[in-house]
Amino acid sequence: MATDTTALARRWRLELNAGTTATPDWQQVFGISEFTAKMPPNIEDSSTYDSGGWKENTKTGQEWSIELTINRKIDDTAKTYVPTHEQLRLAAFASGSASYVQLRYMDRNGLPEAYQGRALVTWEPQGGAYTDLDTVKVTLTGDGPLIPITNPLA
Repeated sequence: MATDTTALARRWRLELNAGTTATPDWQQVFGISEFTAKMPPNIEDSSTYDSGGWKENTKTGQEWSIELTINRKIDDTAKTYVPTHEQLRLAAFASGSASYVQLRYMDRNGLPEAYQGRALVTWEPQGGAYTDLDTVKVTLTGDGPLIPITNPLA
């Protein structure tokens, strides 16, 4: 039976691998207030004289990225940040293999949409007035394929 219920933007859950590729330890990134996934294809003009004047196109590549804003969470008694926030921050300031994170994101309600990949991290503290929350804009730029996976929450 079809319904007319619209999915909400807050349905996305992002997790980082705190383990290894062989033995993953998926940890949730808490405090996300905005989440946008982008997957634009690279389209090239492949028109020829044989197309009768109609433009032809060929997809020759794909890229992906995720832009999110997090509300920075702390344990004010232990003087520590949330471990996944620190994993993102440290990757943004690293180079070489330490500058990548392995991630997966999925529909937190168990719907079939879920993806996994590896990405470079950009970390941009947003600053603000004395009454503002501590927020950070994070950009995850895909390195290689973004692979559709079975939703682990399904």
